[in-house]
Amino acid sequence: MIAMPSTNQELLNLCENIAGHSLQELAEMANIDMPKDLRKNKGWVGQLIEWHLGATAGSKPEQDFKHLGIELKTIPIDHRGKVLETTFVCSAPIINTTGLTWENSNIRNKLSQVLWVPVQGERNIALPERIVGNGFLWKASASQEMQLARDWNELMEKIALGEIESISARDGAVLQLRPKAANGRALTDAFDHKGNIIKVRPRGFYLKKEFTQSIINLQFDIK
Repeated sequence: MIAMPSTNQELLNLCENIAGHSLQELAEMANIDMPKDLRKNKGWVGQLIEWHLGATAGSKPEQDFKHLGIELKTIPIDHRGKVLETTFVCSAPIINTTGLTWENSNIRNKLSQVLWVPVQGERNIALPERIVGNGFLWKASASQEMQLARDWNELMEKIALGEIESISARDGAVLQLRPKAANGRALTDAFDHKGNIIKVRPRGFYLKKEFTQSIINLQFDIK
């Protein structure tokens, strides 16, 4: 594995090293097997990029570059720079929410500084041939953080009130709450509106495409 970068500049230098390379080339450099597709290997691209950038967190609930305070997010885009998918941020707390605020939440910590790495994501381009773009660092503006905090508070209030099953992907302006599990049989505890324990699918926080598109547009001056 690549040595962990000790500064932001070292991290950006590693990003420059992989920009313009295909996933096949990067997989061969890392001696990592190339899957046929991403249907059963959804996190594979992210893991490949993590290897090349020296990220260590894996699936732990902390930033990928904890010592730098930076979270790594790959983002699939097309040749016009259009964002193709929502972005998973982290799992959502469902049962132990007492004392939890936006300021001390895991999602705010994860989003405090993000290294975005665009990756070609069109379905008509074979996975090995997809190219990695130029990575860049991002911090939320005051207005972006306000939007995120507003959505988070509204979604968490619904969870606390036992309304988790009424939350849909349409809720939230920039942030959404969706089931997040390898399969539909994975269940966790939650409260219903009467305070009874029920079983629900685990949930995750995702950034909506419109939000990440605004980040990409600003970075690459896309009109």
